[in-house]
Amino acid sequence: MSIGIGVIGCGSVFAGPYRAMIETLRASGRVHVAAVYDLDDRKREVAAGLYGVDPRLGGPESVTGHSEVDAVLVLTEMNEHGPLTQAALEAGKHVLVEKPLATSLEQAAELVELARRASGLLVCAPHIVLSPTFRSVHAAVGDGRIGRLLSGRGRYGWAGPWWGEWYYRPGGGSLFDLGVYNVTSLCALFGPARRVTAMVGTAIPEREVDGRMIRVNADDNAHVLLDFGESRFAVVTTGFTMQKYRSPAIEVYGDQGTIQLLGDDWAPEGWEVWRNDEASWRVYPETDPQWQWTEGLRHLVECVEDDRQTITRPEHAYHALEIMLAAQAAGRDGNVRPIESPFPNIVYDDAWVEADAARRDHDRRSGVGL
Repeated sequence: MSIGIGVIGCGSVFAGPYRAMIETLRASGRVHVAAVYDLDDRKREVAAGLYGVDPRLGGPESVTGHSEVDAVLVLTEMNEHGPLTQAALEAGKHVLVEKPLATSLEQAAELVELARRASGLLVCAPHIVLSPTFRSVHAAVGDGRIGRLLSGRGRYGWAGPWWGEWYYRPGGGSLFDLGVYNVTSLCALFGPARRVTAMVGTAIPEREVDGRMIRVNADDNAHVLLDFGESRFAVVTTGFTMQKYRSPAIEVYGDQGTIQLLGDDWAPEGWEVWRNDEASWRVYPETDPQWQWTEGLRHLVECVEDDRQTITRPEHAYHALEIMLAAQAAGRDGNVRPIESPFPNIVYDDAWVEADAARRDHDRRSGVGL
């Protein structure tokens, strides 16, 4: 059975990465696009033309209520994520929502509770824990390859988008857009954060976006300190303030060694491990150079097909949001804030891991998605 996809938001996130993933899944007859919507008439008409669907839909509700739509992709600006995800779940649809899950903790809590009783599945970006490289790092940490984790560091940033004013308005910002990746990665390795403090601010008060100068009203520079309890700490460095870098995305330090995830956690380039008893680095090259950060869509489709629970959980997205909101507040007053929510252990189902490995091998041999 082909799953009907409805897309809300046909901008840059859809036009490149998600469109490529949709095409891969369409090629094997697993999905078809049934409806698209964007506020921008041109973007909506272009997207509708790609899939031969009606370009005249009157609003997002035309997608969430569409009879041929089984799963909704929410790819809009961030402040719209929560309400649109709620509407789609209430309509009985499966949902993939880009990060963050919502921009307020109250809305996110409603979504987590709704997802528990809804008939549809909810998959929340980022999807980084699904990459083969992250799975290998996660397994090595879980197996005690470097002993007990004591300290960690995450880093992701760039100079910032020159399109989309909403990135620089309240509800946008570098933490929600970029820092969320590292926050999720570190919590997946260390477990839930207990406390947070941070330096968060706006280093570049004006930027040229879409050809005109605008005032920046969201964070573009952040250093976030995470306390995982028992004097185990990690820091996330992120912002629209980083021109280039060559350091690993994630570093974790145990009492017996060190693991580094190379590249970015959303675009991994392998990993390496130092063990004190070996006194040398072991380097593990990237096993899937074509892995995409949009793999969450494939995962959603597989879970719908197999009628099983997702590996990434709405609770993970909620915990990351609580951390980021606490960091923003700490940036204003300098106080440390407790984190109350859990971050459930990442559990990789053996059958899923085997099926995913077989899929990647097939894709490499056939050239699908390359």
